Amino acid sequence: MSSSQNHLQTSCGSGGGSGSSSSRHSNKEGGTSFRSFFAKLRKPSEHNNSQQHQQFTVQIGSRVYDAQELQKLVPQLEQQLEQKDRLIRQNQLQIESHTKRITSLEGEVKGLQSECDKLRSVLNQKAESAASPAGAGGGQKRSEELPTEMKQKAALLPEAGRPAEPRAKKMAVSAEPAKLDQHKATLQHHSKSAGSKQLIRDAVQKNDFLRQLAKEQVIELVECMFEMRARAGQWVIQEGEPGDRLFVVAEGELQVSREGQALGKIGQGVVMGELAILYNCTRTASVQAISDVILFCLDRAVFQMITMRLGMERHAQLMNFLRKVSIFQNLNEDRISKMADVMDQDYYAAGHYIIREGEKGDTFFVINNGQVRVTQSIEGEQDPHEIRILKQGDFFGEKALLGEEVRTANVIAMPPGVEVLTLDRESFLKLIGDLDALRNKDYGDLQRRSTLSSARTLIDGGRPPEAPSPPKSEIEDEFVQLQLRQLKRIATLGVGGFGRVELVCINADKSRTFALKALKKKHIVDTRQQEHIFAERNIMLETRSDWIVRLYKTFRDSKYVYMLLEACLGGELWTTLRDRGHFDDYTARFYVACVLEGLEFLHRRNIVYRDLKPENCLLTTSGYLKIVDFGFAKKLASGRKTWTFCGTPEYVSPEIILNKGHDQAADYWALGIYICELMLADLPSKHLIQ
Repeated sequence: MSSSQNHLQTSCGSGGGSGSSSSRHSNKEGGTSFRSFFAKLRKPSEHNNSQQHQQFTVQIGSRVYDAQELQKLVPQLEQQLEQKDRLIRQNQLQIESHTKRITSLEGEVKGLQSECDKLRSVLNQKAESAASPAGAGGGQKRSEELPTEMKQKAALLPEAGRPAEPRAKKMAVSAEPAKLDQHKATLQHHSKSAGSKQLIRDAVQKNDFLRQLAKEQVIELVECMFEMRARAGQWVIQEGEPGDRLFVVAEGELQVSREGQALGKIGQGVVMGELAILYNCTRTASVQAISDVILFCLDRAVFQMITMRLGMERHAQLMNFLRKVSIFQNLNEDRISKMADVMDQDYYAAGHYIIREGEKGDTFFVINNGQVRVTQSIEGEQDPHEIRILKQGDFFGEKALLGEEVRTANVIAMPPGVEVLTLDRESFLKLIGDLDALRNKDYGDLQRRSTLSSARTLIDGGRPPEAPSPPKSEIEDEFVQLQLRQLKRIATLGVGGFGRVELVCINADKSRTFALKALKKKHIVDTRQQEHIFAERNIMLETRSDWIVRLYKTFRDSKYVYMLLEACLGGELWTTLRDRGHFDDYTARFYVACVLEGLEFLHRRNIVYRDLKPENCLLTTSGYLKIVDFGFAKKLASGRKTWTFCGTPEYVSPEIILNKGHDQAADYWALGIYICELMLADLPSKHLIQ
């Protein structure tokens, strides 16, 4: 019964009901009026002398109570009022607590606003020049003119070119670093029926990603998958949890949901969770068993071992084949490795003519599996004569790479068929060029750099090469005695899951500022990125280029590792691109040229960068661009590849996605995506990624 809503009516009658009086009470004061009313009920009645002639009643709502019933009801109503009083006091305490919290948050907001004001004061004097490559005074005429013209053109960019939706930063991802000896580890096979193996193979062929794997890799994948069972109602995958396992549904049905909303059901023969075998990621949806289910699973580490092992074996085998070809003798390992990369695989059924005598050819063949029969016509005889049988590892048609040649024999596939690797003349010439000239030259590192430097001088109209960097010892001497406690924070430049970046100076001397990047040790260990962090430190300490952000010194304490970096106060190229929408051809060419200079510097030292994007390009106060963030960079041996899946998904090359091994060529794929983003304000793979 609600005391705030009840309508009370009391009435007193005498004798046969004549001479009645009534009064109505509307409870407008809550519990206070009820207490007054109940108190009156406990006092002696003014009509006690004539109780036998009088009847006292109270109407509450639609019910009428006499005095005795009402007296029994009074304690219950008083108890309810006490409970409501307690609830009011609790609410008042909560209001006081929330008020204190709001006051505290307001103080934090004021502190953050103060930091922003400090940062604006530091950047204000150079903010305008950072928006486009405007030249700083005092330089050579050539280095001044280009940025000045670009600033004028950038100001004319149309508003219509801006994207309709706010541009979001792209996040990089990575798997655990792959070790070179990982392919030597023993893979554990799990027994399963022929029907189960066929089910897995069929599921793989229906999956857009897995179907790109080589036949040998699929066979090994099927053997290494193990069985897992789940009962009805059990969660197989939970949204937000880290994932490192792929599943194939063998029996039963599962429900897929996201944020509590059902998305659909999956059943037998479906692959799920394939992103988890590529890199460290959290699950984007939950999967719950509707019925008892049987699943076949594969861990990320095992998948990496399978693809890495077979990829390395195949690449080494191809290089061995190519080394045996006489016209490829004296070519260095880098070029032979590139040739192995571009070779295609074809299959010919038994009896098929791979080459016909008298036809013009432009393709070189290496037998990967099977045998072929070589026949040649003899003058005066009707049927060609068999000359020889070629088997696995043999090659033919190499002269077609040197020029148009007429085939002098037939090559026919023998039962049950033959698998060949092919290289056509067009690809060969693009990759190798004039073979006769190449075979007579020494392609050592010193000669390559000398030739490249001379060529660049001619192309750039006589511009001298960049000045040599100061000796490493001189740079280190300046910071060798520097301690972390000497660095004074000016403002926060950025915050992320990895840690934060602060603008700092040494001993309160603000005439020279630096960027201090603090990385959480726990985050590094949790994501197993220790090797990447060590590689970043070592590569950046030995890198001295005008196109790459300088690393001066590293520090550490109990929670963080620190990198003292060159401060580029022009901000990220990504921010400028976001604000302008896109760049015109002239501006884009300048920013592409800056990146190309940096990549060329790295590649000459056999370093692959692997994380090119506008977010990792910083602008100096004079408007020039520098590459930063070498967390995924790696130094490779000549002619070697690396196998770790890392980079930004929209920018990674096909060979990284398929885990076929990659090298510096992956950076040039990313450069193409980078050009698209600068000029089109869009990404080629945007819709596929979504």
